[in-house]
Amino acid sequence: MTTGAQRAAEPGTGPEDEAPLPTLAEQMADQLGGWRGLVESSIPVVVFVVANVVGELRPAVIASVSVALLIAALRLVQRRPVRHAVNGLFGIGIGAAIAWRTGDERDFYLPGILYGIGYGLALLVSAAVKQPLVGWIWSVLVAKGRSEWRDDPRLVRTFTQLTVLWGVVWLAKVGVQAGLYLAHQDTALGVARLALGYPPYALLLLITVWTVRRVTRERPAAGQDATAAPEPLPGG
Repeated sequence: MTTGAQRAAEPGTGPEDEAPLPTLAEQMADQLGGWRGLVESSIPVVVFVVANVVGELRPAVIASVSVALLIAALRLVQRRPVRHAVNGLFGIGIGAAIAWRTGDERDFYLPGILYGIGYGLALLVSAAVKQPLVGWIWSVLVAKGRSEWRDDPRLVRTFTQLTVLWGVVWLAKVGVQAGLYLAHQDTALGVARLALGYPPYALLLLITVWTVRRVTRERPAAGQDATAAPEPLPGG
């Protein structure tokens, strides 16, 4: 008998006793596949940037597509979903298509620049309206869809400050790339895309994880102090 049949056969069980459907954030966490999914979807883009700096547009496209297909093949062998490899292929496809059409290699970076501007502004706007985007990303990638931090004013304040930090850094990164794009500095733009990609991202992640875990550790200690029973008065 299946688990569902057993539940149906048990007295007193009904629709109200069934497990709730996953939240939107939990579904997003499953679709993104955590940090491994994000990294694997980014590898083809990195390959394109490197190949484009040292070579030409066509070899760069071929190399990045080959890497995306290799990642997909490895996932198939491991019996894992291939959607993240497809995401990586889609990520390079837009920029490569624009560059191929215009014949200008620097146009490959244009979608990323526009995306960076939009993402940086979205971060700052989310912090301004007290819906810090870093907090929701934390819920998706780290907390497996849970968002209890919304009930903790201190965590809300922490995520708001972190979101402002991410937004400022993101706009600074894309500002440098936009300047190189407008100056037609193709090689420097490719180098900047790499140098301003993972290193600042990793540093922001390190700051975010350290800060959130520090605040989370201090919260139970503060709660225990606040709920501790007062010592009895002498003679009471």
